[in-house]
Amino acid sequence: MSGALRGRWATIPAEEERYRPLYARVLGLRFVNPGGVLCFVFFEGVIAFAALLALAELVRWWAVLVLPAAVAGMVKLNDLVAAVVIRSAAAVPEQERDRFRRQMEPVVGRARVDWLPHSVPGVVVSAEPAPSVLPDPPQSTARPGTAEPGS
Repeated sequence: MSGALRGRWATIPAEEERYRPLYARVLGLRFVNPGGVLCFVFFEGVIAFAALLALAELVRWWAVLVLPAAVAGMVKLNDLVAAVVIRSAAAVPEQERDRFRRQMEPVVGRARVDWLPHSVPGVVVSAEPAPSVLPDPPQSTARPGTAEPGS
């Protein structure tokens, strides 16, 4: 593919297109950019999975051809949905995007602790560790090296 044929919304430069995995190039993915391992799983992994299902007689043998095609169709559909989402996000004015980013910033370390709608009567919250309520274990009176009676 040349840069002129790819269109205005292409996200990967034409020089880097030849280094993409064959699976992504054949499907013509523009917004979803799976790596080599993910492309391997999408194609060869799904073929192996379909073959295992066919060997276990859970599906017919034609599923070995249909399942990778169905996965490829879903990956391409995901790319088309990503294109629509990116185009609609690009239509939002810059001021609105900045306002949204400010609202979505995480507030770390400033969380309020009075979020409970009611208090629990009889419960005291403190920063000190609670005293042990378990009794101390009984001390053995036997000398080392001798067996205790009853054991």
